[in-house]
Amino acid sequence: MAAQTTPLKKLDSEALSLDSVSLWQITRRRLFRRKSSIVGMVILAILVFIAFTAQWLAPYSPTLSMLDEKEYPTEFAKKRLDPCIHAFGCASDKPQHLMGLDGNIRDEFSRMLYGARLSLMIGFSTVTFAIIIGTVLGALGGYFGGWIDNVIMRVMDVLLAFPSLLLAIAIVTVIGPGLINALLAIGIVSIPAYARVVRGSVLSVREMDYVSASRALGGNTYEILFKRILPNALTPLIVQGTLGIASAILDAAALSFLGLGAQPPTPEWGSMLGAERNQVFTAPHLVFYPGLAIMLTVLAFNLLGDGLRDALDPRLAHVS
Repeated sequence: MAAQTTPLKKLDSEALSLDSVSLWQITRRRLFRRKSSIVGMVILAILVFIAFTAQWLAPYSPTLSMLDEKEYPTEFAKKRLDPCIHAFGCASDKPQHLMGLDGNIRDEFSRMLYGARLSLMIGFSTVTFAIIIGTVLGALGGYFGGWIDNVIMRVMDVLLAFPSLLLAIAIVTVIGPGLINALLAIGIVSIPAYARVVRGSVLSVREMDYVSASRALGGNTYEILFKRILPNALTPLIVQGTLGIASAILDAAALSFLGLGAQPPTPEWGSMLGAERNQVFTAPHLVFYPGLAIMLTVLAFNLLGDGLRDALDPRLAHVS
């Protein structure tokens, strides 16, 4: 008899522990159990640190030529100078440039550091804009249905019919090149994805018993939609937003590469890559470093997004 009650007691204690654990604790445990998620978070932590400390880490100005730097020996101010690292054998009488100089005689390392700040700003700002607009449109369409849903979703379908990058290029071409216009274009083409995600979540949540109870108790539309339905429909949006940051950074880099995004001398990885694309054989370091930075940033957000998708999946029952 005792042998049968022991497992029951163990199950009861596990059930109590599950009840006492919050959703975010469960999510955190699942997230940190995946090695790929940890790798993504480590890369993002490094990028965030670089973005916040770029002004102290950068040895030179990201926009000024070495010819404009005070007390810089002009005999070493040459276009596309190879990297010079004293610890790796570069002559100590030469100025140290960890990633060399670009075609305008600017320190590549300093521009890379400031580029991290700009790329993260691009990703978060465009996704925030797209999430706000997409959430409102998707929530209204999913909750009210009928002609409101048809109008909103048909407009979203029209936007989705075009490749996002080509549509962003068309928008920037119409309103003019520039970083702000590029951010606006990327935000616009990203709205349909978030609107559809929110609409699907709202359609499933609005039929729940607690929503019906709120209606029966006389709750108004605003309270039911924004206080009852939306907070319980945002889980897919978190995952989509994390993955969307990677896409936004990649699209912004592509627009800058084409000369439609950030304009010189703004230190943006895509524009740096586009400016030196013809020097891939004569000065490969000027192409390699920006390309590597874009790849690592996109990879980090994708790894984190995949980890969040698995961690927030309610079908996964394990929490330890």
